[in-house]
Amino acid sequence: MPASSLLNVKQQLTFYGAYHDHPVNVAIHMVFVPTILWTALILSSRLPWPEFFPQFHLAINEYLAFDLNWSGLWVIFNLIYYYILEPTAAFLYTPEWLLIGFSAAAFSYKPDAMKFATILHIASWIFQFSGHFFAEGRSPALLDNLLGALVLAPFFVHLEILFKLGYKPALRDSIHASVKAERASIKAAEAESKKSL
Repeated sequence: MPASSLLNVKQQLTFYGAYHDHPVNVAIHMVFVPTILWTALILSSRLPWPEFFPQFHLAINEYLAFDLNWSGLWVIFNLIYYYILEPTAAFLYTPEWLLIGFSAAAFSYKPDAMKFATILHIASWIFQFSGHFFAEGRSPALLDNLLGALVLAPFFVHLEILFKLGYKPALRDSIHASVKAERASIKAAEAESKKSL
């Protein structure tokens, strides 16, 4: 994927949408992508942080906090990327994004946080893969572009919800048409590869 397409919301969401077209799979993702994100932030909060990096912890209250660690950086840099892709949608997503990030940071200090997050994380991935293989009938995007899928999934879910609420119909229609064309191209390539076997 060319570097210029990394900043093109239509191209990025076409890539991701080509793997997420079936309504059941999209519904599964609307529930479990935020869950996977939240639990991943909890789990990655324990990754070693270099000593020469600044140490920072802000407890907002019992349920919300911010830590300058790998999870905190993921929250910051992804939000910046979302603003580059689609500023208005990113602005609307910011409260939810920060709630997920801040609540994960606070929850990571609970005594059984890692155990709870691990179980919920694994269960969520089982649902995700089930949606892909049984409803969608194809492998998930992360098998083709791991980082792209992990970064785009939360924003894709957010935009799908916004589109259902009437957000930017021209952008929605353009992305959905591109997804349809991409899926047709993928199916044609798969059929051609089966013929050559």
